[in-house]
Amino acid sequence: MHTSNYWIGHFRENANQKRVNWKAKPGITDHEIAVILPSLQAWQLGETSEGKHLIAASEKYAQKIQDPKYVDTIKLFIKEEQKHGNNLGRYLDVIGKPRIKQNWGDTLFRKVRYFNTSMEIWTLAVIVVESTAQLFYQALKDATDCGLLKEICTDILIDEAYHITFQTERLAIIFYGKNQFSKSWRRIVYKYFFYGVSWLVWFAHKQLFKAGGNTYQSYMMKMGHKYTKTLKAITNPLIMQLI
Repeated sequence: MHTSNYWIGHFRENANQKRVNWKAKPGITDHEIAVILPSLQAWQLGETSEGKHLIAASEKYAQKIQDPKYVDTIKLFIKEEQKHGNNLGRYLDVIGKPRIKQNWGDTLFRKVRYFNTSMEIWTLAVIVVESTAQLFYQALKDATDCGLLKEICTDILIDEAYHITFQTERLAIIFYGKNQFSKSWRRIVYKYFFYGVSWLVWFAHKQLFKAGGNTYQSYMMKMGHKYTKTLKAITNPLIMQLI
């Protein structure tokens, strides 16, 4: 397990990485735009949250565990997510397409998180969303021949891999702070939540996923692998050796 200081150092160092060449012209076709635009706009909107409720939950949690620097890690995490939204928005600007202000999936997620003050629920939700994001951005990257968009997706994919590690470590700490009864029902809830959200993301963006070479079966199989590496690993007693 890494400390808050470790993650602060990681996020600060990663913020200095410049992986996107904005001098490159977008080589995207009208057909590609027609296929990917709705999902690109929706995901861009979702990456622009200020994270006020997540920060509030982290402050409450950090006080409980007496680790004030954890709040700083969350703020840096949010800033990195906002970078993704800014880059996607900038790309939309470059290709002359509008940024949207409302989407049913984003609205639903915002309403749910508005009332959430639990760091456990936040962390669980972020792990699932980041896992679907990995498949989303890989599909987006594979659905176009535009070098600029591919660079944006690659940059995000690099960040997301660390995000999942960051959140998975935290959820493991929270999970193993529970008693045996609480652990037993959480194993079930975590699993159904993971696959429920996975299906919802497929339903919302299946056109993009298919354009990136996925079928429903292959998408769910990939999500199954991600579940095994994150939530199933967390709830496996063997992980106690790593904590």
